[in-house]
Amino acid sequence: MDSRNSIEVKGLAKRVADAGGELSILEDIDFTVEAGSAVAITGSSGSGKSTLLGLLAGLDVPSAGSVRLAGRDLFSLDEDGRAALRARHVGFVFQSFQLLPNLTALENVMLPLELAGRSAREDARAMLDRVGLGARLHHYPRTLSGGEQQRVSLARAFVVQPELLFADEPTGSLDAATGATVIDLMFAMHREHGATLVLVTHDPQLAARCERQLVLAGGRLAADGRA
Repeated sequence: MDSRNSIEVKGLAKRVADAGGELSILEDIDFTVEAGSAVAITGSSGSGKSTLLGLLAGLDVPSAGSVRLAGRDLFSLDEDGRAALRARHVGFVFQSFQLLPNLTALENVMLPLELAGRSAREDARAMLDRVGLGARLHHYPRTLSGGEQQRVSLARAFVVQPELLFADEPTGSLDAATGATVIDLMFAMHREHGATLVLVTHDPQLAARCERQLVLAGGRLAADGRA
């Protein structure tokens, strides 16, 4: 893989059995993503956006094709190997935040560092300061607003200094004003950290902020354009 590329996808397909035989969700997907770039995956509902993101992260296994992620052939690794690669190289931001309810904001951000056997508290505290939550360290998710929870999610994603950040509808659970604030912060941190950003979105304004848009239609790559 070219050292300038964080992701290289060749012939990627995902098919599942259904009552009619076999349902094709994705077919013949090919593209590369340059390191440090920001790419939006767009398309109508049911076009395969989230399925593609899950395959890029190794959270699902394809029916055909390959993904090279951070220099490794993702599906030559077993499930534990893929998990280890994600822990070293990847951060995630989800629409539903995915915070652990019994942990404070600080503890949620510390968790990926602790799992990696790294010093956690001060780095987590500094990252929560960076997202404007230095006064909310010891609050539990249920006491935080949606926008605050998503900022905790951003802090957790970036605290491991990932090479890659995958975001799945990161503003889908937020009102427009709060979503805009979170997106401004996400792009600022993307630039500061030099992480490659791949996000799934149905929001054309958010997609337009990326340097490139991959448009899915009927499970195939219908367009690969640069902003």
